[in-house]
Order: sequence, then C-alpha cells, then structure tokens
Amino acid sequence: MTFSRIAGVGSYLPGNPVSNSDLIQRGVDTSDEWVATRTGIRSRHIAPPECTTSDLALEACRNALASAGTDVSEIDLIIVATTTPDYIFPSTACLLQSKLGNKGAMAFDIQAVCSGFVYALTIADKFIQSGSHKKALVVGAEVFSRILDWTDRATCVLFGDGAGAVVLEASDRPGILATVAHADGSQNGILSVPGSLRNGQVVGDPFLRMDGQAVFKFAVRVLSEMAEECCAHAGIAPSEIDWLVPHQANMRIIDSTGKKLGLPVEKVVVTVDMHGNTSAASVPLALDQAVRDGRIQRGQKVLLEGVGGGFTWGAALLEF
Repeated sequence: MTFSRIAGVGSYLPGNPVSNSDLIQRGVDTSDEWVATRTGIRSRHIAPPECTTSDLALEACRNALASAGTDVSEIDLIIVATTTPDYIFPSTACLLQSKLGNKGAMAFDIQAVCSGFVYALTIADKFIQSGSHKKALVVGAEVFSRILDWTDRATCVLFGDGAGAVVLEASDRPGILATVAHADGSQNGILSVPGSLRNGQVVGDPFLRMDGQAVFKFAVRVLSEMAEECCAHAGIAPSEIDWLVPHQANMRIIDSTGKKLGLPVEKVVVTVDMHGNTSAASVPLALDQAVRDGRIQRGQKVLLEGVGGGFTWGAALLEF
C-alpha cells in the first residue's frame, strides 16, 4: 500500500513586519492594546502592490523543495489553496508552475479560505495513495490585504499576507495518518466577501465582512470536535499529539482549542502574534516555523487544523 509523507517544508513572508502602531500611523482607528488584548496579534506582513499570490507561493515552494532535496522536475502535482488568486483564470497553480519551470504536472487551485491548506493536503494525500502521483507541492498563499476594508478596524487589523508550502511524496510507511474535512454552507453569512464581477464591474461588497462573535463560537466548537474525530480515525488519543498546529486566527480561539483537548500551551504552535491571520497560508507558515526552529522533529505526531469561511473546517494528523 502506498502512503504519503511530508518530505520538506517552506514559507515566505513579504517585506518587513507591520506593527499595530504602524497601522495607527497609516490611519487605522485602533490601538496596540485593543488589538493585542482581543486577538494576540502584534504584527503582520503586507505585500507590496507589485507582489502577487503566485510570487509569494514561488518563494515558499523554492524553500520547500530545498528542504526536501527535490528538483522541481520531479513534481507531478501542484495544488494551491488561496482566496486571493492572481487572476480569475488561469489558476494561480498554473502561474506558479510556469514560474517554477515545471512542465506537465497536474495543477489546480482550491478555495476553502482558511481551511484551504488542510483541504489541499487531504486531496494530495488521496492522489498519492491512489498511485497516480508521486510528488506534490501543496501550497497555501494569500495577499489578504487586498480584500480588506481599511476603515473597518474590527477586521483590517486581523489579517496579513504570506505563503507556506510542503513537498508531499509517496512513501512505504504512513506519514499522513488521518484526515477529516467538513463544510456547512448554511453558515456562509458570518464570514464572507459577498461581491462578484459582472460585465467588468464589481457587484456587491468586495471587502471581507465578519460576525466576530459567531465566528469565534463556531471555530472553538469545530476545532476541538474535529481534532478528536481525526485522532479517533488514527486510533490515538488527543493526549498523544506532540504538536498542535492550529489555524492562526485569534489567540483566544487557539487557547480555547488547546484547553478543550487537554494540551498544554507548550505543545501548541503559535505564530498569530507575528503573522496575523494569513488564511490558507497560516497553517503551513506555522508548521515551517516550528520545523525550522527545531521544535517539530521527525517521528513526532503533529495535528494540523483549519477553519474558515464557507463555513469549512478540516484536520490532518501526521507523523512528521
């Protein structure tokens, strides 16, 4: 039987950190205390105007390929999770493929917002298990700053830009132990960008809108539930997890999830203070950070999970 394992990780953040104080200087009506107390966010990265989602993805993929010791010509599957594609079409994955210099790999985008990377990893795992593909680039990349209303202090201070990627390859022993993924489209109104293009014009609202309290309650519930579900599929208890890498949206959500699972804070990877919420990029960014600083080691059990607009949620348990 063929399994999949993560062979390498990489990430990329554009420019210098933008602090809460920097946002105030740019005209955002807030305070460092207000943002930090409610979210835990101290800074985020914002891409310059000329930088695209595929540009960020390119750098993250180069780092992941180097980490895996893999040449781009060996990649036969590219999946990009993003809410902020370069174009309506072609896909950001195809644009990324061209920039990488790969020819012939299957390439497509998926849209599950902040759950996107976990969804993409789940899909890539199934392709590899089927035997149809051998090595995949799985990417989460966003320029979320482009869809923010900078007059809405309840949302604009929360998000940032960035990209993370992994090389997932076929293996004769399990690397990804279990995955779960769900959605509930009836909850679409609590987090959305409810605009569209029609006849060359934006119809509706082109900015992110969120019911913060509703999102908080929903996220805390499903993050703990799906962690337990994913562990049950793998036949382990949540207490056996070495590291939890949750979606980096809000420190209060992360703390609540860890407590519900009975995990000490020392086992939870946190980057929201430095990166803000980078949507589909947040989980691979946090994973790469913890691998590169030496916390996550080979052979350890790591639970990745995300929750985002849709509403979507998903988790992947892996032996790194």
